[in-house]
Amino acid sequence: MPSIFAYQSSEVDWCESNFQHSELVAEFYNTFSNVTFFIFGPLMMFLMHPYAQKRSRYVYITCILFMVVGLFSMYFHMTLSFLGQLLDEIAILWLLASGYSIWMPRCYFPTFLGENRPQFICLVVITTVVSTFLSFLRPVINAYALNSIAVHILYIVFQEYKKTSNKELRHIMEVSVVLWAFALTSWISDRLLCSFWQQINFFYLHSIWHVLISITFPYGMVTMALVDARYEMPGQTLIVRYWPRDTWPVGLPYVEVRDDKNC
Repeated sequence: MPSIFAYQSSEVDWCESNFQHSELVAEFYNTFSNVTFFIFGPLMMFLMHPYAQKRSRYVYITCILFMVVGLFSMYFHMTLSFLGQLLDEIAILWLLASGYSIWMPRCYFPTFLGENRPQFICLVVITTVVSTFLSFLRPVINAYALNSIAVHILYIVFQEYKKTSNKELRHIMEVSVVLWAFALTSWISDRLLCSFWQQINFFYLHSIWHVLISITFPYGMVTMALVDARYEMPGQTLIVRYWPRDTWPVGLPYVEVRDDKNC
């Protein structure tokens, strides 16, 4: 059996033509569209710093894992190697696990855990470790399995959407879901309708997925922080801000923590 560290081609090949723009980069646009991960990751780490200090410093790990996803995705699309594919998918898996560990509301924990977050984090870590090893068995289905996790996340967002009358939270949720839907549509279209896109010489849908999903990350992060605050941060209010300015029509969301004062 060949080692995974020896070069093996991935079974996954996206719609973009290979080595068209460079002899060193297999998929040029799919590779360099990951640059957005290295822009939004550090920026969100900086913007969410006051929140992380009051809620959990593990927020920094989530931002770092987001950048690791971009790094491994870049490596995968540059080489189209089996190792690159696994690194990309495993990084996404651990990014999702970090988000679950920090922000999953206790009311959605499995009943046998009660509302014990440390035990829930242990369960998430164990499940993620097992899933990491299982990802080696049928790598071609890994991406579909990862995207299916979004169904559970959407369920939670939908349940919390029904519970709240906060217009700001509802707006952030709506934008997050719309961005994710557009991103997923780009991913599926590139995967399943490649022959059509090749006929019209449009090979950029997976690149668009990278850009859209990296923009979805800050919105999803703020959505979960706002939902989490309703359960975990009594006596404090999260205010949504937008970088670079609140008054601009388009901006990157983050949260500001304010202590409620009882008169």
